[in-house]
Amino acid sequence: MNKTLLRMKQEAKKLVAGQDLPGFYLACAPELSFSRTLFFDHPLIHRLREDVIPFLYDDYGHGIDHSKKVAIEGGAIVLVEMRGNDLTRARHLVLLSQMAGLLHDICRLEEDHAAKGAELCESILLDYPLDEKDKQRIAFAVADHEAFIDRKQTDDPEAALLSKALYDADKFRWGPDNFSTTLWEMCDYNDISVRELLVRFPDGLEMIKKIATTFRTSVGQTFGPQFIELGLSLGQDIFKRLVQVTAEDQG
Repeated sequence: MNKTLLRMKQEAKKLVAGQDLPGFYLACAPELSFSRTLFFDHPLIHRLREDVIPFLYDDYGHGIDHSKKVAIEGGAIVLVEMRGNDLTRARHLVLLSQMAGLLHDICRLEEDHAAKGAELCESILLDYPLDEKDKQRIAFAVADHEAFIDRKQTDDPEAALLSKALYDADKFRWGPDNFSTTLWEMCDYNDISVRELLVRFPDGLEMIKKIATTFRTSVGQTFGPQFIELGLSLGQDIFKRLVQVTAEDQG
């Protein structure tokens, strides 16, 4: 990685560490605890984690760590959204949500990656002990997780919930995570120069702003804008530092 970008990556991690955590982590702590335990204990999740690793892109910022966060937080969103409903069914949907989270970026570097990922996840899950409806629900969620494109339609309320939870957990990553890890890994992967990054940065911030109004669950609509606000604040500070550091290096 370019020395200036490496320096900024290190500074960004320090800035993230100094921020307050988004309110989601306190307000939904019991659901996050359950989802985290399920993620690390359930045999199907253990199996799927191994199966998806060859398809994920750690060096592009969309690897197993990204998918793990999306899986755990998507599962927690499902639990919150299903408060007051059948707990056994809710916990089953947490499992499906986590599977969708692990699978959602398996075609991340391909054009129309959500649709292609949905097709591939059906093959990966072919001999998993799930009924066909559940496999279809997972595939639907994967197909429907992209921003700024037309929504997929379904008459299945459980498929719709999985889709919304996956989308919101994935877009939570557009907050501080984007500037602590993802941005720098994508720059390194694509060999982006400092000059290119400076040119692209303002448009990137504008795109992140637009995400704030797209969250789909009540949980996402409550807490998602704070993720985005924290990310934008961090991004603006990093952009200012990047301009300053570039000027210092050139001087």
